[in-house]
Amino acid sequence: PRLYQIPLLRVYRKHDRSLQDTSAGHIMIYVCTDIMEDASRNTVSICPVRRIFFIFDFRNVFAWKSSRDAQNTSSNNGGTAPGWKLFGRLASKPPEQEPTTDLESGRLPESPASIRSTGSGSKRYEDIVASSSALILHNRPSNLPAKSQDEEQKHRQEYEQMVEAARKKELKEAKQRKKQLQRQLKVEEQLANAARIWNNEILPKWDLMKSSRKARDLWWQGIPPAVRGKVWKLAIGNDLNVTHQLYNICLSRAQERLKEVGDTETPQSGDNVDKEASMELIQLDIARTFPHLCIFQRGGPYYDILHCLLGAYVCYRPDVGYVQGMSFIAAVLILNLEAPDAFICFANLLNRPCHMAFFCLNQNLMNAYYAAYNDFFRENLPRLYCHFTESLLSADLYLLDWLYTVFAKAMPLDVACRVWDVFLRDGEEFLFKAALGVLHLNQEVLLKLDFIHGAQFLTKLPDDLAADQLFKSIESIHMNVGKQKFAEVLHTTST
Repeated sequence: PRLYQIPLLRVYRKHDRSLQDTSAGHIMIYVCTDIMEDASRNTVSICPVRRIFFIFDFRNVFAWKSSRDAQNTSSNNGGTAPGWKLFGRLASKPPEQEPTTDLESGRLPESPASIRSTGSGSKRYEDIVASSSALILHNRPSNLPAKSQDEEQKHRQEYEQMVEAARKKELKEAKQRKKQLQRQLKVEEQLANAARIWNNEILPKWDLMKSSRKARDLWWQGIPPAVRGKVWKLAIGNDLNVTHQLYNICLSRAQERLKEVGDTETPQSGDNVDKEASMELIQLDIARTFPHLCIFQRGGPYYDILHCLLGAYVCYRPDVGYVQGMSFIAAVLILNLEAPDAFICFANLLNRPCHMAFFCLNQNLMNAYYAAYNDFFRENLPRLYCHFTESLLSADLYLLDWLYTVFAKAMPLDVACRVWDVFLRDGEEFLFKAALGVLHLNQEVLLKLDFIHGAQFLTKLPDDLAADQLFKSIESIHMNVGKQKFAEVLHTTST
């Protein structure tokens, strides 16, 4: 950035009327990251970051140096202090210095040190209206016609109204910040208490406590992040008996395969082609995994871990390979577990009937799941079901993506983790219940949308989606058609 130099003593001198001669009494200043003083040249170099416009009182800004500089200037000029030539104009004689008062009275302090000495920190001034302290009423410069008494009274009233409005706004915002802080502290306290219960009462006696009412209630409220990985690992289990050694073997094969893909230019055949295609698809899909977090993309801290885990799975299950959307499931597991444990959970999770059917593209089972979902959709949300039917917005256009990623792509990450918590407790049925809960929560909005806008809305849900509201909607969904429950409906649709 360019450096702008202005006279050092000019900055330290008292208020100058020439600085007010800009348009509408506004003064253009720079927000600086560094100020370098050159005593030999009496200049100060300012490195600008951003230009801003506001009304500010320059009186006593550098009051702690004014007296010293005034004495030096008087001694160098025989007791007189002619105005400095600033921006090609000769400054007029500065007015008499007014005594400074406390910051809360609208005046600036004597020095930066006085601010530090008047309180324990910024907490003392957190409720001060900064905008109103910068709005200081001035008379017109001497080179302009004086205001009439009525005009001056009118301007003073307007000024007071502006200050009062600014103070009210700042006070309202301060109250909102205080309430938000109190809510945050309450949530953190609840999470700490819940984590203590998980660690001391539930996890040590997992087989005995996992189905208890206390554990299920805590599960529904959301597992604390501090213990989420431990709970997920136990909830998913390891029916496949995957070990850390097996992960390391698959990882070594994946790294060799990646090296061969990079070195070989001749076409391959058979399984090698499928593996190479999967490896290339992994590289493309990782870049689209939680892009707003910037941790899974190339150069990010989790890029290599995610890449290796997915490559190891391709070597572990070459019959399944890599399917777009797996990266989101793996990424969520990596955020909560170490890489070997994340691989074990990933392999076991994808081996469940619902995900295996969709990732292996078993069309008959996929259609059975869609049919079961539509039955519950029609039972719980008949108006929206009719609207979707008329709009030709079928379930495969949005539900498939939700199932592939377990809502990690469509929802904010913290909300998706809440869905994961209960999904790992209740199984695949909860995925369809959560899907209907999303539709229930946004029913009024979706009824107004056509095919294109409805599909776009469901592909990427609002960023302000609240977990508590979503789970209230999920709780209102009844997973039964007549007397048939989910498993019975699914069995009926699959035969």
